[in-house]
Amino acid sequence: MTWGEFCALLSGLMPDTPLGEVVSIRCESDPKRIEHFTPAQRRIYDNWAGRGIRMEQDETQYQEAMRQIERLFLSLGGG
Repeated sequence: MTWGEFCALLSGLMPDTPLGEVVSIRCESDPKRIEHFTPAQRRIYDNWAGRGIRMEQDETQYQEAMRQIERLFLSLGGG
């Protein structure tokens, strides 16, 4: 299936299907409607809206992640 076919099928999804409901929750932009979401709807919306948000790390976590990356590159280089 091509991307165009997939998009055409997806755009025809009715909101009364489970996937259609999730898509409509994720696409909602009216603050008044969002304010009245159920806890389940709010969880779906927040998870989607929060994608790509970088979580803050403390310095210890950052340094350990850098050591892991360094060990990875060393092992790839045979060291």
